[in-house]
Order: sequence, then structure tokens, then C-alpha cells
Amino acid sequence: MTLYDIKPKFQHLLRPLVVRLHAQGITANQVTLFAMLTSVVLGALLMRFPDPRFFITLPVFLFFRMALNAIDGMLAREFHQQSTLGAILNEVGDIISDAALYLAFAFVTGISAWWVVLVVLLAWLSEFCGVMCQTLNGIRSYRGPLGKSDRAFIFGALGLVIALWPQSIGYANAVFAIAVLFLCLTSLNRCRNAMEAKNG
Repeated sequence: MTLYDIKPKFQHLLRPLVVRLHAQGITANQVTLFAMLTSVVLGALLMRFPDPRFFITLPVFLFFRMALNAIDGMLAREFHQQSTLGAILNEVGDIISDAALYLAFAFVTGISAWWVVLVVLLAWLSEFCGVMCQTLNGIRSYRGPLGKSDRAFIFGALGLVIALWPQSIGYANAVFAIAVLFLCLTSLNRCRNAMEAKNG
């Protein structure tokens, strides 16, 4: 069970906005690129100004990015905008956005850069395993326990906590350490998903 499982309800709420965006000529690829570029900009700003108070922007932006990710998928599927380029942008944009946003934690005094970098690398590995499942079986794996949406929730919450209570920064390393374990399990589960589908 991951936050990905509630995606259909979230999409239902966004559908009127998606219809309006399509009517205005906005494409899925444009939304994908916008989400990636804004993620890189915010990540760069947080790296340049790593004051814990500024991380209050992270939970708000991650929710916004989650909405953009849902919107680009809906535009692609429901308005026949699916393409090879779109699939590439979607996968590459996600890992670039994750890296830009989460690496910013490494610049905060008191947070171990090693843990942060390891989380980003394992997040990339988990997404690779999901794509590998699609390559083998035609179905993208989103198995948890720490998928993209779950990471956004956890690190958005962490950004909120250190912004409001900077004295709690020391606990951030424990959060990243636990995330490392969960990401390893996520990658393992997605590989198992590929093997089960192939053997089935």
C-alpha cells in the first residue's frame, strides 16, 4: 500500500482543471517540463540558501509537483498525447526533480550529506527497477513501500518539521537512514514484481 493507490481519487479532483488546460492548448510534455524546471529552480535556491526556515516551501511545492505529475498523465492518456518523447520526459524528469529537491537537504548544517546522496541514488534505483519491470512485462511497477509519492510526503513533512523546529534537525539523519532501508525494499519488491509477472 502506497500513496500511489489513492491516485485515482486525486485525478478525479483534478479533471476539471485538466479539461481547461487542454482547451487552452497546454500539452502533457509542457507540464512535465514545467514540473522538472521548477523543481530544479527550487532545489538550487535551497542549496544556495540552506536556512532550515526556507524548507517550509518544500511540502507546498511537492504537493504542487504531485498535482502536475497527475495532470501530465491525464493530458497524455485522455487527450491522446502519449508519445515516446513524453515517456522519456516523464521518467527522466522525475529523477532529475527528485535529485534537485532532496539533495538540498545535504546543504543543511547537521544533516549528513552521505545519507542524502544515498537516498537519492536508491530512489533512482527503485525507479529503474520499476521501468525494468515495464521493459520485461509491459507494466510499470509502482510497488512500495517508498514510491515517488511516498517520498514526496516524507521529505515534504521533514522539510516542514525542520523549518518550524530547527532544533529537530538531528533527527533528520534517522529519517534518511530509514528511507534507505525502505528504498532497498522497494527496489527488491519491484524486481520481484518483474519476476512474478514473467514467470506467470
